[in-house]
Amino acid sequence: MQESDIIKQVRRIEIRARGLSQQMFSGEYHSAFKGRGMAFSEVREYQYGDDVRNIDWNVTARLNHPYVKVFEEERELTVMLLIDVSGSHRFGTTNQYKSELIAEIAATLAFSAIHNNDKVGVVMFSDRIEKFIPPKKGSSHILRIIRELIDFHPTGHGTDIAEALRYFTNVIKKRSTAFLLSDMMDDGYENALKIAAGKHDMVVLHIDDPREHTLPPVGLLSFEDLENGSIRWVDTSSRAVRNAYEAHYRHYIEQSDTLLQKYGIDHTTIATGEDFVRPLLTLFKRRSY
Repeated sequence: MQESDIIKQVRRIEIRARGLSQQMFSGEYHSAFKGRGMAFSEVREYQYGDDVRNIDWNVTARLNHPYVKVFEEERELTVMLLIDVSGSHRFGTTNQYKSELIAEIAATLAFSAIHNNDKVGVVMFSDRIEKFIPPKKGSSHILRIIRELIDFHPTGHGTDIAEALRYFTNVIKKRSTAFLLSDMMDDGYENALKIAAGKHDMVVLHIDDPREHTLPPVGLLSFEDLENGSIRWVDTSSRAVRNAYEAHYRHYIEQSDTLLQKYGIDHTTIATGEDFVRPLLTLFKRRSY
């Protein structure tokens, strides 16, 4: 991709993501992700009706007059985007690839975060950790993230969700809100998911494509595995072949749903060609209750 094309694409995503985060997601995001609790702000003179448990006895003794501690919501969060850049995300049978949908969603989440004065960081992974962008604030930081998502070329092509989660829990020590954006086409990540969900506020955005669910009966087709590069001819007119294809997809979906429910992780599914605004807003509103 040429430099001019990258700049145009970054600008297009920036305009849409900024607009959505300002007009639709700002309030919902704030309600859904509330921060870490209450932080000490200042002391002031005791007033009738104040909770006596908040009296600062050291200041009271020093000034010979009752003073109370004032607390306010500790709003600032660290938001981490765990983004699957494996080969399967170069797939799409509607008007976009899964990787393009992920870039738009990630940009919208990032702008929503910085509007609430939160830091945003990124872990990009395939079957290995591809890139780590430490959490920072500011629009220029978000534009860097968008550019990386558009023009990044991973070394690996497979998927290792467990490795991404282990790296994340090791490198981010304080509790954060983490969005895992992936098609969840992987096995063996339950233990890493359990640990990450125990330490952080995890949210999973399952990205898929309508054609992953079923195969149309259109005869002999050539398929390329985008994760290992192998080519296979498949007879889609065979009912047994189509059933096996559907069972393969259901395995990953049912596994993912079971684990996410088991560990109380909020999640939603977003498909290529679908407006992601509605499922994200629904997820945010569900978290606000």
